[in-house]
Amino acid sequence: MAITRERLQQTFSENGAQEIYQEVKVEGDFLGFARRYVFDSDDRVTRSALWGLAKASDKELAGLQVLLNELIVQAMQTENSSVRRLTLNIIGRLKISEDDLRTDFLDFCLERMASIDEFPGIQTICMKLAFHMCQFYPELMGEMKRTLETMEIDYYKPAVRGLRKKILLRL
Repeated sequence: MAITRERLQQTFSENGAQEIYQEVKVEGDFLGFARRYVFDSDDRVTRSALWGLAKASDKELAGLQVLLNELIVQAMQTENSSVRRLTLNIIGRLKISEDDLRTDFLDFCLERMASIDEFPGIQTICMKLAFHMCQFYPELMGEMKRTLETMEIDYYKPAVRGLRKKILLRL
């Protein structure tokens, strides 16, 4: 069955996401698939495309490196929490070098990781991304540490608390 926009508009199960991944893998065009569907105006299409891509290996996703800035913009601008979480997960699997550092994205991650209104999956990936980006500049590590220390830990889920503790031990 061919991958179409209409097909991606359907709600997928885990098996559906795996099927999408397998079809993209056979085609061998992860970048083309991402360009066609990851930035669609319909959040259902975008979510399904991202979920399928999330099944790919890091090596397969490496071809999406050229989309890093577009993915960052999408993560910061979307109102859909599923699209945000999946996009952030893809970003987290790409290489972010010192030259890729965007202060607006770092600020976004620092804000979202500490926001008690954010979903835990988004908080944790933002915490990982912020920590990674701060490592490029020692002066930013202080900001990271202050942000983590000011988090009222009782308001967070265990996954967020555990990651916070691990990162604080590394600072």
